[in-house]
Amino acid sequence: MKLELKPFDFAQAVARAGLRPDGMPLDKAAPTAHPAEKASFSSAMTQALKAVSDAQLESSALQREVQLDNPTVSLEQTMIAMNKSQIGFTAALTVRNRLVQAYTDIMNMQV
Repeated sequence: MKLELKPFDFAQAVARAGLRPDGMPLDKAAPTAHPAEKASFSSAMTQALKAVSDAQLESSALQREVQLDNPTVSLEQTMIAMNKSQIGFTAALTVRNRLVQAYTDIMNMQV
């Protein structure tokens, strides 16, 4: 399994966030990549958690291959995969903690 780091594409990241390159929201009339698919928080969270899970599975597989002395898997690509999965897990954990804190704050508000 070959692991390559791709350069960061700012324009693609901004478009994925629903913004124009100047930071303003995209017009509602502009077509999206998947018009039948409505963007929602739950779908974004599901995709993010799936990506974290995939990164962890890839990291585990590479670790197993290094332990079995597979000559096609390098220690460097294994370490990169491990760090990617760790960063993704930390980000998911931080989002979860913030959501729980926001829920707690809302529930403690006096009406």
